[in-house]
Amino acid sequence: MLTYLQAIVIGLLQGVTELFPISSLGHSVLLPAWLGGSWVQITHAQSQGESPYLAFLVGLHVATALALLVLFRRDWAAIIRGFLTSIRARRIDEPAQRLAWLIVIATIPAGLIGLAFEHSLRTLFAKPFEAAVFLTLNGVVLTLGEVLRRRAPAHRPVDEAAVVAAGVADEADVAIAQQVSVRDAALIGVAQSAALLPGISRSGITMVGGLLRGLTHEEAVRFSFLLATPIIFAAGVYKIPDLVGPLGNGIRGQVLAGSIAAFIGAFFAAKFLERWFLTRTLIPFAIYCFVAGGISMVRFG
Repeated sequence: MLTYLQAIVIGLLQGVTELFPISSLGHSVLLPAWLGGSWVQITHAQSQGESPYLAFLVGLHVATALALLVLFRRDWAAIIRGFLTSIRARRIDEPAQRLAWLIVIATIPAGLIGLAFEHSLRTLFAKPFEAAVFLTLNGVVLTLGEVLRRRAPAHRPVDEAAVVAAGVADEADVAIAQQVSVRDAALIGVAQSAALLPGISRSGITMVGGLLRGLTHEEAVRFSFLLATPIIFAAGVYKIPDLVGPLGNGIRGQVLAGSIAAFIGAFFAAKFLERWFLTRTLIPFAIYCFVAGGISMVRFG
């Protein structure tokens, strides 16, 4: 049975590592394996077809998405308004409308691939050694992103008057809308499906995708957060029947405790990363992935 302490620790871990480019799924496999004892049961639960732990994760996903919605509520208000007005007018004229459709286009392939393969990939790869291998590969992806971004298309500057006229909440939103093409959004949507593998970070993949299209680090992390919100929220809502059904019996108190921890962790992780990427890069996270993944491969190989 999942204890309240375990629920809070896993909740904080989920909230932070879902947004940090270091893979929440990989850490939810590796940390219990490193701690040992009763924590090992958590790792085993993730590779099973059905378990109360998978129902527990529902609350954590919803809480993480809610934290992003609260933090970027002005952005989402503009995006939703842009989506609705574009449907009503049957055209896309404004940055908020374009950004809304970029998010839709990037979300569809990730959602469809997740529905088709999430269960089988989790069952197959939610094991410590495999997670360590993919975490190391995640470090390779982050490093390549920083190296290859030098060949990215030139960044088109955005003036303040354009931001006000665009009706969006932040200059970064306008930059994303003008810098990322429909094709780019589709490719990033497919690429972020790699996060179904424990150790590969969804936020890392989307940040690298943004950097390769000429976004700054600040804009790329904003794009990553916006893309993550519907995917994480949908993953939680899709699994709600598990939580309200028999699998949720006996753990709903732990779900509440873990969800509160995940909300707090995600909220402050997002704020920290926004400040971090004003002046820094993905390289420190890549180094962490190499070290943590390499040591874990030795430990669990």
